Amino acid sequence: MRQYGPDRDHRRPEGVSDETVEALGALSKALETTERARGHLYGFHQLTGTADLQLDRAVELLRKAGHDEWADRVRTEILGRNVIPGHWTFQIVEAYDDTYYQPFRGLERDAVDRLAGGRDHLYEAEMKEDRRTVGHPDHTARPGVPPEHPE
Repeated sequence: MRQYGPDRDHRRPEGVSDETVEALGALSKALETTERARGHLYGFHQLTGTADLQLDRAVELLRKAGHDEWADRVRTEILGRNVIPGHWTFQIVEAYDDTYYQPFRGLERDAVDRLAGGRDHLYEAEMKEDRRTVGHPDHTARPGVPPEHPE
């Protein structure tokens, strides 16, 4: 083992196979993709809410321009409208979190805890170790350690 290799939390526990590390890496990657999807869902939530609030100004300006009928249509047909039947975006976010995201996150955490002693990112840590150039100052194994001399 290199003198300044990964910290203990990023070293494979004894008895954990290559296949297990790869499987946990794939599970973690899928969760990371779900995290991104959740972020897009929050973006959808915020953008839709912002648009709804902007409709107040549109209604005001339509009235000011003498288009009361159009102002009324915007106010009654679009402002505050459900984005899908019975749901505003916050309800979609809540349902996603409760039905999919939280169970997935919990399962991934449980798998890492039970199969790898709670050590996260073993696949990535081992890939980093394989790819770094020993002795290069920008290829150290972890923060706060000096570059190693080539072995």
